[in-house]
Amino acid sequence: MRKVWLLMLGSFTLGLDAYVTAGLLPVVAKDLGTTVSLAGQMVTVFTLAYAVSAPLVAGLLPGVRPRALVVAALAVFALGNALTALAPGLAVLLLARAVAGAGAGVYSALSTAAAATLAGPERRGRALALVMGGMSSGTVLGVPLGVLLADHTSWRATMWLVTGLGTVALLGLAAGLPEMPAEPPVPVRARLGALADRTVLPVVGVSFLGAVASLGLYTYLAPVLASSGGVGEGDVAPHLWAWGIGGVLGSVLAGPLVDRTGRVVALVTGIVSTLVVAIGLLPLLGAAAYPALVVWGAAGWAFQVPQQHRLLALRAERGTVALALNNSALYLGSAVGSALAGLALATGLAPRALPWAAAAVAGAGLVLHLATARPGALPATAAAGSRRA
Repeated sequence: MRKVWLLMLGSFTLGLDAYVTAGLLPVVAKDLGTTVSLAGQMVTVFTLAYAVSAPLVAGLLPGVRPRALVVAALAVFALGNALTALAPGLAVLLLARAVAGAGAGVYSALSTAAAATLAGPERRGRALALVMGGMSSGTVLGVPLGVLLADHTSWRATMWLVTGLGTVALLGLAAGLPEMPAEPPVPVRARLGALADRTVLPVVGVSFLGAVASLGLYTYLAPVLASSGGVGEGDVAPHLWAWGIGGVLGSVLAGPLVDRTGRVVALVTGIVSTLVVAIGLLPLLGAAAYPALVVWGAAGWAFQVPQQHRLLALRAERGTVALALNNSALYLGSAVGSALAGLALATGLAPRALPWAAAAVAGAGLVLHLATARPGALPATAAAGSRRA
């Protein structure tokens, strides 16, 4: 498991990079002489590159050793962040964010698969939880530190921090990550078949809807709490920390729970149900929303550990592609959720109503999960992999 901690450091850096840029948009726009809305496209470009690169690269490089791909992906990620820090204008900035997003997407999928391989079947849940915990920790701990650094120096210093952390993880993995067997050669057509696999797509669809609901709503947490009463938009930081602390706890504790019970389908049912309730309660709690925020954060981040476990069991022969597709769905769901929430607010929807809309989307994910994940409907290999959840 010590090797998995190296992979966790890389995912921590990814979590920091993915979310810190949203807090830097005003200073980036001012420094580059552009608008916040145009500077915000750096988030869009990163997200799209992340979503597209992961399944394509994971599916189109059969026979290449995972260790080499993991190290190369992290090198591309670090290079993209270095270019971001040096960007003289918006065009170079957007190109740099695309490079960083491509590296992040490939690394995220491959590191998850590598962690599962290194840990073995009996500790797979813990390994997946560590990698997911690195991502959530990067959001909770890294983002506030990155924004603070930008406030006292510049946004470029924050991007150099991301570059440095990525480089440290790169060197550690290059020196300490053992060789792992490459996936057996599978025709490209068969690998890309995961994109239309009727057993994979429902799982990925549930992940997408969960991300739309959870990560999309998180973008607008400040106005939601302000409209619910008792929380000024400038006083939302403690509530963000509550959500983030819950996320770290959920992502770390989910792994041992998966390993101990093996009931991944039942766990997803319970977690998504909890997510629906926690989000739906937010408008009713106002300033007293801390418990709901902790539970929401825990459920939102814990959700992906059993999901990834299911994908590895459903399609073990092309599990890396399935994991990459799932990671892409998470980022696309976050982007779609943020866009839809912003559109809803622009058309006059009260911020207080957003959690109920998000809870409805999460509820749709729960319905999809229940309709497609019945133990009797799973293929034999999946049922064995999940210990007949």
